[in-house]
Amino acid sequence: MPGPLFDDMMKKAKTADGFLAALDQSGGSTPKALKAYGVPDDEYTAGEVSMYDKVHEMRTRMITSPSFTGEKIIGAILFENTMDREIE
Repeated sequence: MPGPLFDDMMKKAKTADGFLAALDQSGGSTPKALKAYGVPDDEYTAGEVSMYDKVHEMRTRMITSPSFTGEKIIGAILFENTMDREIE
């Protein structure tokens, strides 16, 4: 049964002025996301560990940015690969 924390999160999701940060690119959409973020294609190999390393660097910069707060971001959708890594 959901508790008070869940109820608080649901209330915020329903009423807060903000958005969900979708940080869940999969292998298929990652090259396009990296290109949009300014990462040249020659810095990684599509579908390989080097690509996931680059996207993790991109997400880390976003997540650790002082702008990434609960003021406007009410939640985040994360790729499992991101959740399995360390954020410094």
